[in-house]
Amino acid sequence: MTKKTGSIVIKEDGAVIDGWDLTGDITVEADNVTIRNTRVRGQSDYWGILQRKGFSGLKVEDSEIFGNGKQRTQFGILNQGKLITVSRVDIHTISNGILTEQGLIEDSYVHDPKYYAGDHTDMIMSTDTAAAGTQLVIRHNTVINTLDQTGAIALFQDFGVTRNVLVEGNLLAGGGWTLYAGAGTKGLSSNIKVIDNVFSRRVWPKGGHAGPVSYWDADGPGNVWKGNTWEGGMSAVNAD
Repeated sequence: MTKKTGSIVIKEDGAVIDGWDLTGDITVEADNVTIRNTRVRGQSDYWGILQRKGFSGLKVEDSEIFGNGKQRTQFGILNQGKLITVSRVDIHTISNGILTEQGLIEDSYVHDPKYYAGDHTDMIMSTDTAAAGTQLVIRHNTVINTLDQTGAIALFQDFGVTRNVLVEGNLLAGGGWTLYAGAGTKGLSSNIKVIDNVFSRRVWPKGGHAGPVSYWDADGPGNVWKGNTWEGGMSAVNAD
Protein backbone atom coordinates (compact mmCIF):
# COMPACT_ATOMS: atom_id res chain seq x y z
CA MET A 1 0.00 0.00 0.00
CA THR A 2 1.11 3.56 -0.72
CA LYS A 3 1.35 5.57 2.50
CA LYS A 4 -0.04 9.11 2.43
CA THR A 5 -0.95 11.77 4.98
CA GLY A 6 -3.10 14.89 5.05
CA SER A 7 -6.28 16.16 3.42
CA ILE A 8 -6.43 15.12 -0.22
CA VAL A 9 -8.84 16.63 -2.77
CA ILE A 10 -9.69 14.66 -5.92
CA LYS A 11 -10.72 16.92 -8.83
CA GLU A 12 -10.24 14.62 -11.84
CA ASP A 13 -13.37 12.99 -13.29
CA GLY A 14 -13.01 9.22 -13.41
CA ALA A 15 -9.99 9.14 -11.12
CA VAL A 16 -9.13 5.77 -9.53
CA ILE A 17 -7.51 5.62 -6.09
CA ASP A 18 -6.17 2.11 -5.49
CA GLY A 19 -4.06 0.80 -2.63
CA TRP A 20 -3.60 3.90 -0.47
CA ASP A 21 -2.85 3.80 3.26
CA LEU A 22 -3.94 7.29 4.24
CA THR A 23 -3.83 9.07 7.57
CA GLY A 24 -6.11 11.96 6.75
CA ASP A 25 -9.20 12.41 4.62
CA ILE A 26 -10.31 12.38 0.98
CA THR A 27 -12.62 15.02 -0.48
CA VAL A 28 -14.07 14.22 -3.90
CA GLU A 29 -14.90 17.18 -6.16
CA ALA A 30 -15.30 15.24 -9.40
CA ASP A 31 -17.64 12.72 -11.02
CA ASN A 32 -17.29 8.95 -11.21
CA VAL A 33 -14.32 8.62 -8.87
CA THR A 34 -13.41 5.14 -7.58
CA ILE A 35 -11.63 4.48 -4.28
CA ARG A 36 -10.67 0.85 -3.75
CA ASN A 37 -8.33 -1.33 -1.69
CA THR A 38 -7.64 1.69 0.51
CA ARG A 39 -7.34 2.32 4.24
CA VAL A 40 -8.37 5.74 5.57
CA ARG A 41 -7.60 6.80 9.13
CA GLY A 42 -9.89 9.79 9.45
CA GLN A 43 -8.78 13.03 11.07
CA SER A 44 -10.32 14.90 13.99
CA ASP A 45 -13.83 16.35 13.45
CA TYR A 46 -13.82 15.55 9.75
CA TRP A 47 -14.70 12.61 7.55
CA GLY A 48 -12.82 9.75 6.08
CA ILE A 49 -14.29 10.26 2.60
CA LEU A 50 -16.55 13.09 1.40
CA GLN A 51 -18.32 13.54 -1.96
CA ARG A 52 -19.15 17.23 -2.31
CA LYS A 53 -22.46 18.68 -3.45
CA GLY A 54 -22.71 18.91 -7.22
CA PHE A 55 -20.82 15.67 -7.91
CA SER A 56 -21.97 12.09 -8.44
CA GLY A 57 -20.86 8.56 -9.10
CA LEU A 58 -18.37 7.96 -6.28
CA LYS A 59 -17.58 4.28 -5.68
CA VAL A 60 -15.86 3.11 -2.49
CA GLU A 61 -14.91 -0.58 -2.65
CA ASP A 62 -12.98 -3.14 -0.61
CA SER A 63 -11.68 -0.54 1.84
CA GLU A 64 -11.48 0.30 5.55
CA ILE A 65 -12.31 3.64 7.17
CA PHE A 66 -11.86 4.35 10.86
CA GLY A 67 -10.89 6.91 13.50
CA ASN A 68 -8.11 6.69 16.06
CA GLY A 69 -10.51 6.36 19.02
CA LYS A 70 -9.09 9.45 20.75
CA GLN A 71 -10.15 12.30 18.50
CA ARG A 72 -13.57 12.29 16.88
CA THR A 73 -13.89 11.38 13.23
CA GLN A 74 -17.46 12.52 12.64
CA PHE A 75 -18.26 10.51 9.49
CA GLY A 76 -16.75 7.50 7.83
CA ILE A 77 -18.34 8.39 4.48
CA LEU A 78 -20.32 11.61 3.97
CA ASN A 79 -22.21 12.11 0.72
CA GLN A 80 -23.35 15.65 -0.03
CA GLY A 81 -23.61 14.88 -3.74
CA LYS A 82 -25.90 12.62 -5.74
CA LEU A 83 -25.19 8.94 -6.39
CA ILE A 84 -22.72 6.90 -4.38
CA THR A 85 -21.91 3.18 -4.17
CA VAL A 86 -20.31 1.65 -1.08
CA SER A 87 -19.38 -2.04 -1.47
CA ARG A 88 -17.47 -4.34 0.88
CA VAL A 89 -16.28 -1.55 3.14
CA ASP A 90 -15.38 -1.88 6.85
CA ILE A 91 -16.21 1.29 8.83
CA HIS A 92 -15.64 1.55 12.58
CA THR A 93 -14.43 3.71 15.49
CA ILE A 94 -16.25 6.78 14.18
CA SER A 95 -19.26 8.84 15.33
CA ASN A 96 -21.38 8.16 12.23
CA GLY A 97 -20.67 5.49 9.65
CA ILE A 98 -22.32 6.57 6.39
CA LEU A 99 -24.58 9.55 5.67
CA THR A 100 -26.32 9.65 2.29
CA GLU A 101 -29.82 10.26 0.97
CA GLN A 102 -29.44 8.05 -2.11
CA GLY A 103 -27.20 5.43 -3.65
CA LEU A 104 -26.25 1.84 -2.83
CA ILE A 105 -24.67 0.46 0.35
CA GLU A 106 -24.03 -3.28 0.10
CA ASP A 107 -22.01 -6.13 1.58
CA SER A 108 -20.36 -3.83 4.12
CA TYR A 109 -19.61 -3.97 7.85
CA VAL A 110 -20.42 -0.81 9.79
CA HIS A 111 -19.83 -1.24 13.51
CA ASP A 112 -18.36 -0.28 16.88
CA PRO A 113 -18.78 3.49 16.92
CA LYS A 114 -16.93 5.73 19.35
CA TYR A 115 -19.00 8.10 21.50
CA TYR A 116 -17.94 11.68 22.10
CA ALA A 117 -19.91 14.15 24.23
CA GLY A 118 -22.93 15.56 22.42
CA ASP A 119 -22.96 12.98 19.63
CA HIS A 120 -25.97 11.31 18.10
CA THR A 121 -24.43 8.12 16.80
CA ASP A 122 -25.74 6.24 13.77
CA MET A 123 -24.11 3.65 11.57
CA ILE A 124 -26.04 4.26 8.33
CA MET A 125 -28.25 7.31 8.12
CA SER A 126 -30.19 9.62 5.83
CA THR A 127 -31.67 12.97 6.80
CA ASP A 128 -33.54 14.18 3.71
CA THR A 129 -35.52 13.11 0.65
CA ALA A 130 -33.70 11.08 -2.00
CA ALA A 131 -32.84 13.13 -5.09
CA ALA A 132 -35.42 13.00 -7.87
CA GLY A 133 -35.22 9.77 -9.84
CA THR A 134 -33.03 8.00 -7.27
CA GLN A 135 -33.43 5.74 -4.25
CA LEU A 136 -31.38 4.59 -1.28
CA VAL A 137 -30.66 0.85 -1.21
CA ILE A 138 -29.14 -0.67 1.96
CA ARG A 139 -28.61 -4.34 1.23
CA HIS A 140 -26.71 -7.34 2.66
CA ASN A 141 -24.77 -5.40 5.30
CA THR A 142 -23.88 -6.14 8.91
CA VAL A 143 -24.67 -3.02 10.91
CA ILE A 144 -23.92 -3.05 14.65
CA ASN A 145 -24.23 -0.01 16.91
CA THR A 146 -22.72 -1.04 20.25
CA LEU A 147 -24.01 2.11 22.00
CA ASP A 148 -27.43 2.82 23.50
CA GLN A 149 -28.10 5.61 20.97
CA THR A 150 -29.08 6.42 18.28
CA GLY A 151 -29.52 3.70 15.60
CA ALA A 152 -27.96 1.06 13.42
CA ILE A 153 -29.95 2.37 10.43
CA ALA A 154 -31.57 5.77 10.87
CA LEU A 155 -33.96 7.21 8.27
CA PHE A 156 -34.58 10.68 9.65
CA GLN A 157 -36.72 13.59 8.44
CA ASP A 158 -34.36 16.35 9.55
CA PHE A 159 -34.66 18.22 6.25
CA GLY A 160 -37.31 16.43 4.18
CA VAL A 161 -39.79 13.56 3.92
CA THR A 162 -38.23 10.09 3.72
CA ARG A 163 -39.04 8.37 0.42
CA ASN A 164 -37.74 5.59 -1.83
CA VAL A 165 -35.61 3.46 0.50
CA LEU A 166 -35.01 -0.30 0.36
CA VAL A 167 -33.55 -1.96 3.48
CA GLU A 168 -33.12 -5.62 2.58
CA GLY A 169 -31.27 -8.64 3.90
CA ASN A 170 -29.18 -6.92 6.56
CA LEU A 171 -28.08 -8.10 10.00
CA LEU A 172 -28.91 -5.29 12.43
CA ALA A 173 -28.24 -4.75 16.14
CA GLY A 174 -27.86 -2.11 18.81
CA GLY A 175 -28.49 1.59 19.20
CA GLY A 176 -31.43 3.13 21.04
CA TRP A 177 -33.76 1.79 18.37
CA THR A 178 -32.01 -0.49 15.90
CA LEU A 179 -33.98 0.93 12.97
CA TYR A 180 -35.53 4.37 12.69
CA ALA A 181 -37.88 3.61 9.82
CA GLY A 182 -38.59 6.96 8.19
CA ALA A 183 -41.57 8.60 9.90
CA GLY A 184 -41.23 12.19 11.04
CA THR A 185 -42.66 15.68 11.25
CA LYS A 186 -42.13 16.70 7.61
CA GLY A 187 -44.80 14.38 6.21
CA LEU A 188 -45.89 10.82 5.55
CA SER A 189 -43.01 8.63 4.40
CA SER A 190 -43.53 6.57 1.25
CA ASN A 191 -42.02 3.68 -0.70
CA ILE A 192 -40.00 2.50 2.30
CA LYS A 193 -39.43 -1.24 1.96
CA VAL A 194 -37.96 -3.15 4.92
CA ILE A 195 -37.64 -6.77 3.80
CA ASP A 196 -35.95 -9.94 5.08
CA ASN A 197 -33.68 -8.32 7.65
CA VAL A 198 -32.40 -10.14 10.73
CA PHE A 199 -32.50 -8.25 14.02
CA SER A 200 -30.03 -9.40 16.67
CA ARG A 201 -30.06 -9.27 20.48
CA ARG A 202 -26.25 -9.44 20.62
CA VAL A 203 -25.93 -5.86 21.91
CA TRP A 204 -29.20 -5.30 23.81
CA PRO A 205 -31.93 -7.78 24.84
CA LYS A 206 -34.55 -5.85 22.85
CA GLY A 207 -32.37 -5.46 19.77
CA GLY A 208 -31.88 -1.77 20.44
CA HIS A 209 -31.75 -0.42 23.99
CA ALA A 210 -35.44 0.54 23.64
CA GLY A 211 -36.44 -1.93 20.94
CA PRO A 212 -35.90 -3.09 17.36
CA VAL A 213 -37.82 -0.47 15.36
CA SER A 214 -39.46 2.91 15.72
CA TYR A 215 -40.89 5.65 13.49
CA TRP A 216 -42.61 3.34 11.01
CA ASP A 217 -45.45 4.76 8.91
CA ALA A 218 -47.68 1.71 8.43
CA ASP A 219 -50.03 3.72 6.20
CA GLY A 220 -47.34 5.33 4.06
CA PRO A 221 -48.00 4.75 0.32
CA GLY A 222 -45.84 1.91 -0.94
CA ASN A 223 -44.38 1.14 2.49
CA VAL A 224 -43.68 -2.58 2.99
CA TRP A 225 -42.63 -4.42 6.16
CA LYS A 226 -42.08 -8.10 5.34
CA GLY A 227 -40.00 -11.09 6.38
CA ASN A 228 -38.05 -9.40 9.20
CA THR A 229 -37.05 -11.85 11.94
CA TRP A 230 -34.98 -12.23 15.08
CA GLU A 231 -31.58 -13.84 14.80
CA GLY A 232 -31.51 -17.52 15.65
CA GLY A 233 -35.13 -18.24 14.89
CA MET A 234 -38.07 -17.49 12.69
CA SER A 235 -40.00 -15.30 15.11
CA ALA A 236 -41.10 -12.15 13.37
CA VAL A 237 -40.03 -8.64 14.22
CA ASN A 238 -43.11 -6.46 13.99
CA ALA A 239 -43.08 -2.76 13.21
CA ASP A 240 -46.06 -1.86 15.40
